Amino acid sequence: MNDANKTEDEQAKLWNGLGGRAWVDEQELLDRVFKPLETLLVEAVAADTRRQVLDVGCGTGSTTIAVAQVLKPHGQSIGIDISEPMVAAARARAEREGLAVRFICANAQEYSFAPARVDMIISRFGVMFFNDPVRAFANLRRATTDNAEARLIAWRSPAENPFMTTAERAAAPLLPNLPARRSDAPGQFAFADRDRVHSILERSGWSGIDIRPVDFDCTVPEKDLVRYVTRLGPVGRVLDETDDETRARVIDAVLPAFDPYIDAGTLRFQAACWVINAQAGPSRP
Repeated sequence: MNDANKTEDEQAKLWNGLGGRAWVDEQELLDRVFKPLETLLVEAVAADTRRQVLDVGCGTGSTTIAVAQVLKPHGQSIGIDISEPMVAAARARAEREGLAVRFICANAQEYSFAPARVDMIISRFGVMFFNDPVRAFANLRRATTDNAEARLIAWRSPAENPFMTTAERAAAPLLPNLPARRSDAPGQFAFADRDRVHSILERSGWSGIDIRPVDFDCTVPEKDLVRYVTRLGPVGRVLDETDDETRARVIDAVLPAFDPYIDAGTLRFQAACWVINAQAGPSRP
């Protein structure tokens, strides 16, 4: 198996296994935390005349469904994600709200989209996990109409997002099997390098590329901190396989590391992100 296929299999295993189930279980918490980012994307759709919007890496569907509310009754909101449990949760949410939202469970890098149908692509933290991002964005370009727009949000660097790595830095001495983050691998910070992101988009048929740093103010209720630490991210995944004694020691070590973020019962932090805009050029790769 080559490295690309191995990486793709790892992502599929993660998001169809423990990682995907954790996001489903904690969807309400995560949707509250990242509501400011969703709002930016929904406002971009509302301010435009785009009628066919594709949400890449849609997860449990919060942003896809919010866009559907804006587009109804004349547009269509479509979500795509590799995670079966998250897509199932998204479909159930749309059904409960009586919305005709289409959700596709597939890898957007490989999926055979109908050509030249989508006129806007959005993503909230869903585009950093492709094992071949140039190939993925070329595939997305083929799905779009000429002059379609992409509006994407991705994380900047770990150094600019200390809150996001607080748990693993505190837990590292107690969890020797905690996986190291690799800047060149699919994952949360895979789009940290602005020049790399620009190159990916340019090489895959996108133009008018604008990548701007934006900091979003986010909050987590202090009462939800244990859930956040033990269910999500690298620490949460490792804790799922540890014994109770180690788990308790890790929690005791990690929770005080978040004290600098706590203010009157609420954790407050800034999500340091790129807001990425691009347009589909007249010719497809």
